[in-house]
Order: sequence, then C-alpha cells, then structure tokens
Amino acid sequence: MNETTAASNDIEVRIEGPVAIIALNRPKVRNAINDDMRIDLIAKLDALSRDDNVRALVITGNGEAFCAGGDIKSMQQRLQADPGRVAFNGWQRQQRTHHAVTTLHAFGKPTIAAVNGAATGLGADVAFCCDFVLASESASFAMTYIARGLIPDGGGMYFLPRRVGLARAKELFFSCRKVEAQEALAIGMADRVCPHDQLLANAVVWATELSKGSMAAIALTKSILDQTFEHGVEEVFAQGSQAQAICYTTAEHRASVEGFLAKRSK
Repeated sequence: MNETTAASNDIEVRIEGPVAIIALNRPKVRNAINDDMRIDLIAKLDALSRDDNVRALVITGNGEAFCAGGDIKSMQQRLQADPGRVAFNGWQRQQRTHHAVTTLHAFGKPTIAAVNGAATGLGADVAFCCDFVLASESASFAMTYIARGLIPDGGGMYFLPRRVGLARAKELFFSCRKVEAQEALAIGMADRVCPHDQLLANAVVWATELSKGSMAAIALTKSILDQTFEHGVEEVFAQGSQAQAICYTTAEHRASVEGFLAKRSK
C-alpha cells in the first residue's frame, strides 16, 4: 500500500492508497480543539477535497481520546475578555467552529470517524457530522454541553437526532451521560464497533470499499441525501434530475455502459 506522511502542528495528515487519514494531534489535552486547530482543519479539508487521488477520508485522534471537545483554556480566556466583547468574540468563534464542521460534513467524498477513545461535546459533533462512525471497543460518547452551562453548539442538535431520533437525542443532551461503544452501536450513534487495535486498519478498508464507485456520482448522491430530511420529494426529484444529467456526461458512466455492453455481446 502506498503511504506518505505529512505532519503539521496539531493536525496530522497521512495518505494510505486512496484514503486520507486526518489525526487530531493534541494528545496531552485529549485532542481538545482550539482556534488554531479549527483553522488548520478547514485548510487541510479544503486541500484534500481538491486532490483527485484522495477518494475517501478517515478522521481520528492521536493518543487515548478521539476529541475532548472545545479547549477549556480557550473558554477561560473568553470569560476574562472585556465584557463588551464577550458576545462578539463568542460569535466569531462560533463562525469558525461551524465552518470547520460544515466543511467536514459537506466533504464530497465518503467520510468515516474512527473513534479511538472519548468523543465529548464538540468531539462527538465532529464524529456525528461524518457519513459513518466506526468506534473502537474503547470508544465512548458524551454530549456534555449543558453540564458546562452551554447549549450544544457544534452541530450535534442537527446530526444526533438524525442518528438516534429526537427523544433519545434530548435524553442524551439533558443527561450529559457517557455512552459506551456497544450502547452507541445499539442506538445508532455508531455504525460499527471493532477491536481497538484494528480500528484504523478497518477504517481504511471500509473507506476504500465506499470509494470504489464513480466519484462524481458519490459526491452528487451525498449532497442530495444530506438534505432529504429538509426537502420534500419534489425538491429531491428536481435535484436528482440535475445530478443525473451531470452523471450522464462523466467518463465513469460511459466506461461502465461500454463495458457492460461489451461483456453482453461476447
């Protein structure tokens, strides 16, 4: 398997065959996300989205945790700011957070969160905004915002109900309780669970399998599926018609049709 490695500060990127692996790399603080990581994550996702050799993405955490959420030191600094700027500073930080989560969610290739340990608060949001969640047996999830006197602001109020249903999402937000890997699988927070030492290998294999089809068709299908809960059937049909027209023009579609007809004529 062709493998290259590039490391930059708190976000690592490694390429294994057609799969890019992003690793959150602040293990001493359980990969808590600060402002620099938000900005760097957006930049790296943008670069990978434009790399035609990358056909799928896995995101994980280095060390024992997947991601402990937002950096508490940053929260402390926010509280010490001039009272006249607290709200606006928070709004700006929210914009960066939402940009990072939206960029990962809208990534036009299959995405898998390989959750190696605790995914807490914003860390859980990062996992749930991916297409699929693969949890190691050591993984856990907790939506701890309300315990900090905050609302769930990292996308979880959108993503979690779509995974587990509205009532269960409310229970998980209100209780802030920890959900271990097997319960996460049972209620739909995770899609698969595997042994801890096989997590990344399984994630890369799964991501490779998901990325074998036409990249244009995958990207267009994903973009429509991600909106189906908001749009009525007529809008889904309309978007599908536009997307299919694009697919008709792709080299992958032409090669598939020609290959099928060539086999049938033999």
